[in-house]
This record gives sequence, C-alpha cells and structure tokens, in this order.
Amino acid sequence: MVRCQWCSSDPVYQHYHDTEWGVPEYDAQKLFEKLLLDGFQAGLSWITILKKRDRYREVYRGFDPRFMADQDDDVLQALLQDPGIIRNRLKVYGARQNARAWLQLGQETDPGKWLWQFVGGQPKVNHFQSFAEVPAITREAENMSRALRKAGFTFVGPTICYAFMQATGMVMDHTADCFRYAELS
Repeated sequence: MVRCQWCSSDPVYQHYHDTEWGVPEYDAQKLFEKLLLDGFQAGLSWITILKKRDRYREVYRGFDPRFMADQDDDVLQALLQDPGIIRNRLKVYGARQNARAWLQLGQETDPGKWLWQFVGGQPKVNHFQSFAEVPAITREAENMSRALRKAGFTFVGPTICYAFMQATGMVMDHTADCFRYAELS
C-alpha cells in the first residue's frame, strides 16, 4: 500500500495518515483540538504530538475550552512538570490564551464555520503528483493566520495554519500515488 511520502513506517503515524489526515472535519470541538495540537507541534515532529495526544486529552479534559480558559497559573505551572505533554512555557500558557480566544470567537460566530470560510466552506482538493509539489504555506493559510492572530490566538503562523488545513481536510493534499488520494478526491 502506497502512502504519502511524509508518512513513516510507525504504526501510529500510519493509522493517523490512513484514517484522519485530510478527512474533512466540521465539528468545532475537534477543530479546536487540532488547532491546538498543530500549535504544540511548532519546532517538533508530528509523531511526537501524536504520541502525546492522549495525555493532552486527559489534562485538557477533551480539549474543553472552558476548562482550559479557567486554568490559573498554578495549574499551568503544574502542567509544565508533566512529561506526557510538551513542557514549553509559551505553548502551555498559549493553550489557555487560545481557549479564551476560542470562547470569545464562539460568542460572535460558529468557530467551525468561521475556520472553514478560508477555503470557501468546502474542501479544496489538490492534485499534487509528488510531495515536492505540496506547499508549506498558501494565501488561504496566511489569511487564516492573520485572522486568528487578530482574534487573540497564538501559535497560529501560516505554516501551522496550512498544516491544520491539511489535517482537517480543508485542503486535500494526499499525493496522487497515495491510496487515500482516490478515496478523498
């Protein structure tokens, strides 16, 4: 079975590639989780985050934005001691900031629909033949990044936003040789 070139032989990675990556996700709660996980990845490999995802779900109560927004500095300091997550101060404190921004956004609009607006509400299906053709940043990702930062989010640069768009199926970037390409295009 041929997979996208970026997918390693790690079974966790393969399962993610085969079942999640590039599948359109519209559920706002799942989009929130994925946005934060992509931010946690900054400077790290995605497999590192995948292997810590279950612990993140535990400490953030399923990425409950209200729970996360209400965490005080003592709780965040305790999280910085947890080896099951990425113990980066900016990312831990940024998760609380992002939860607060998410809740604020939710008072104004449906956050899921708001995120999907950057691709016109429908998956953008790309037809890349090779991994070398897949961009790291697009105009849509730059627009999303700018809007998220304006809304008070952190760890939402254009590269993170494009990875988020790929992961949530806003863009379908499985390459033509990957078995998932035919299933999702």
